[in-house]
Amino acid sequence: MATKSNAVSNAEKNELSITRILNAPRELVFEVWSTPNHIANWWGPNGFTNTIHKMDFVPGGEWNFIMHGPDGTNYINKIVFNDIIKPELISYTHVTTPKFKVNVTFKKYGDKTKLNMHMMFENTQAYNMAMNTFGAKEGLNQTANRLADYLGKTLNRF
Repeated sequence: MATKSNAVSNAEKNELSITRILNAPRELVFEVWSTPNHIANWWGPNGFTNTIHKMDFVPGGEWNFIMHGPDGTNYINKIVFNDIIKPELISYTHVTTPKFKVNVTFKKYGDKTKLNMHMMFENTQAYNMAMNTFGAKEGLNQTANRLADYLGKTLNRF
């Protein structure tokens, strides 16, 4: 379903990014990123579920949700959307600890989508927490895999 590209970290710059070629049109990929009913089904690493309390998908809008870990741990998240250019860009700031900014770009790639997610952590401490405590590198890979799987299931419904 997707061309694999493992998450790549740049510890010197406190950054983490991933690029994937997804077997779905850009408009659909953007929709499953921007709609609570979709994103709740694939967001997060393997085994995680989500409860979305609010997703005001506009610049300055908030996305408040809880990620439920497979071990029963709840992770409260708050995101503020910085910039949205449909269907090209979603930029947001994760304002709960660890703090980071994210740019997600969606580029046409024939009848597929080239997705890039680039995370820039507030500082080395936030980067290290994300990598060492939360396993962000593997979590990002798993999240991208879940997105690709969800897109495949979504396309099969049409």
